[in-house]
Amino acid sequence: MAVIVASLGRPGALAELLDALAQQTLGPDRIILSLTVAEDGPANLTEHASAEMIIAPKGSCAQRNAALAHLGDGADIILFLDDDFLPSRFAVERAVGLLERHPRIAGACGHLVADGIHGPGLSLADTKALIAEYDQQAPPPLDPSHDLGGLYGCNMVFRAHAIAGLRFDERLPLYGWQEDIDFAARARAHGRIVKTFAFAGVHRGLKSGRSPGIRVGYSQVVNPVYLARKGTMDARYARKIILRNVAANHWHAFRPEPWVDRLGRVRGNWLGMVDLLRGRVRPERILEL
Repeated sequence: MAVIVASLGRPGALAELLDALAQQTLGPDRIILSLTVAEDGPANLTEHASAEMIIAPKGSCAQRNAALAHLGDGADIILFLDDDFLPSRFAVERAVGLLERHPRIAGACGHLVADGIHGPGLSLADTKALIAEYDQQAPPPLDPSHDLGGLYGCNMVFRAHAIAGLRFDERLPLYGWQEDIDFAARARAHGRIVKTFAFAGVHRGLKSGRSPGIRVGYSQVVNPVYLARKGTMDARYARKIILRNVAANHWHAFRPEPWVDRLGRVRGNWLGMVDLLRGRVRPERILEL
C-alpha cells in the first residue's frame, strides 16, 4: 500500500495527516508527499519513516503524476488522499480488505463522515471528534455500495495494475477541477469503479491554498465540457454540474459566504461561457486569468 498526497501551502495539515496515518491499524508501506516547494513540507516528516517528500510542478494533476512516476512499480495498492483529509484509524486496513474481497474492483472512493468543503472548513478538534465517534461504531461490510462513473478524489484507492500507465490529465491545471472523475473513468476499463462504506474519513475542506474564484468559476464551466468531449464524463452529468454551479454562484453572489469568492466565480463562469460560444475549450486558460 502506498499513499500519495499532493499538497500546496499546507504544511500544518500535512503534519496532522501524517500523524493520523501513523495511527492506522494497518500502516501504509510508503507515503509520498508531492509538493511544489520544500517549505511546504511538514515539520514532523522525519518522525515518519515511511514518508518521503518530492518536488513537482504546480498543479494537483502534475503533482500526482510526479508521485506515480516516483513510485514506479513499488506498490500493489495506491491510496490518493487530499492534504486536508483525515482518515478513520481503520481506513487503510479496510481499503485493502475491500480489494482483497472483491477482485473485480479497480478503484473505489470511501465514505465521508463529514465534508467541510461546502462550509468554512472543519477544525482539527472537530475532525478528530467526528472520527473518534465514527470509529466506535460497528465496522461496515467490506463491500461496494454502488458503481460510479468517477470517484471523489479526496480519498480514492486503486489497484496499481488497473492504473498502470495512466496519468492525470495535466490539461486540467492547478486545482485540476474534476480530474478525479476523468482519471477514474479511464481506470474503469480495467475493473469496477465503486462507492463504498468500507473505509472512511473526514474531508476538512480547508480554504488555504485554493485557486482564486475567477479560475474556479472558469473551470466549473469549461472542464466538464472538455471531459464530455473527451468521453470521460457523461454529457448529461456535465450539463447538470455546470448549471448547478453557475446557479449557485449567481444566487449567492448577492450575499456571498466569507469563505467563497462568489463574484470571482461568477466572472469566471461568464468568461468560460463566452469561450465556449467561441468554440474554445481550453481548461488551461485559467493560467492566463
